[in-house]
Amino acid sequence: MLKLNIGVSKKIGEANYGSRGASASVELEAETALLEEPGKLQERVRHLFRVVRSAVDDELRGSGTQEANGTNGNGQAANGNGSNGHASGAREATQSQVLAIYAIASRNGRDLTSLLWDRFNRQKPESLSIKEASQLIDELKSANGAETRQ
Repeated sequence: MLKLNIGVSKKIGEANYGSRGASASVELEAETALLEEPGKLQERVRHLFRVVRSAVDDELRGSGTQEANGTNGNGQAANGNGSNGHASGAREATQSQVLAIYAIASRNGRDLTSLLWDRFNRQKPESLSIKEASQLIDELKSANGAETRQ
């Protein structure tokens, strides 16, 4: 097994010599045969970097608007009721769940866009609720286990 670990850290300056930062990483196990195909390996690494970089950028964007949009930085309303502005009041998937979904789907070679659309009528995992993201992670993991056992 080949183990890929992709991480991104970013720090941005703020007024009065302040700063804030965010970092994220994802680890993926891949078949060693991927080493025989450098193009595929590079594409897999580039894809993972894009996913992780996007997560870090999203986190930094969200951190700067907490007071303006009434959230506490975790997608929860600052008043503590857990509402994120959706009519259902469901909390949004966590950043960790989103990263896990991308990583597991990538590892399993699944078409995430089609899966999300067919299963949840959504285009990206960031738009799932915590409960939906948890269900999808469980499904992706169990699908991988079923493929491994065959």
